[in-house]
Amino acid sequence: MLPLLVFVLLLQTAHAQYAQGKIIETQSVQSSILHRPVKYVVYLPPGYESSDRTFPVVYLLHGFSDDHTGWLQFGEINRFADKAIADGTIPPMIIVMPNGDSSFYINAYDGKENYEDFFVKEFMPSIEKTYRIKAEKKYRGVAGLSMGGYGTLVYALKYPELFAAAAPFSAAVWDDQAALDVPDSNWNFIFGKLYGRDLKGKARLTDAWYKNSPLKIVDEKSTAELSKVRYWIDCGDDDFLTIGNSQLHIALTKKHVPHEFRMRNGAHNWTYWRTGITDALEFIGWSFRQQ
Repeated sequence: MLPLLVFVLLLQTAHAQYAQGKIIETQSVQSSILHRPVKYVVYLPPGYESSDRTFPVVYLLHGFSDDHTGWLQFGEINRFADKAIADGTIPPMIIVMPNGDSSFYINAYDGKENYEDFFVKEFMPSIEKTYRIKAEKKYRGVAGLSMGGYGTLVYALKYPELFAAAAPFSAAVWDDQAALDVPDSNWNFIFGKLYGRDLKGKARLTDAWYKNSPLKIVDEKSTAELSKVRYWIDCGDDDFLTIGNSQLHIALTKKHVPHEFRMRNGAHNWTYWRTGITDALEFIGWSFRQQ
């Protein structure tokens, strides 16, 4: 019995060595733009409920086929955040995870699903009034994986006045040729409602495609404008999105835009994202500190 008791005590000690934040899974924002409530998960750091201080915020976006619970259920974001806050790797921060459905976090070409407008005009203001958040650019970050990495880039590139730092993981970045090569069935299933249905060949390169192409936006913006946000770009060497992320890195490098680019061993999966999220939050967290 003694070895078992010692083992249990060791587990309890390891578990208690850092304070735990609070997760709320049941919240939603009623949207007049989307005409429905949008669910979200929020992580409140240790000390939130026992103080009246305000905190910086990171908006953390999920991938295609997941929902607002993805980063919690599969990414174990609360566990990583608790540990990183406890050991001083990241400052205490609020992490907000909205349900993006399959919107890619942008406005649809036909105006039927204006998620981007909802996020900027309704979601962020509502969240920053509901929780004790430092509602300023220098205390606001955005991150996400795959579809959420795409949304991260679109928001940071389009709204540099809103975000201090952005950390896209395995971001869904494609050049024009990749859009042309998508099989028709996949185009309609994934992209049709975003850029236009039943499009073939160069007809796919619509205004909606270019307005939301990270590569196109980087090409058209100045170095000064692009440098207003700090970027952490991370994609596995076995990921099917490696080419697009490498092209983004090259495009930013050619424009002399400071950024961090990581290509670690791994693929398009939760093992990769879990092993990278602390580094990404640390990068964003440095934006919240005085240098």
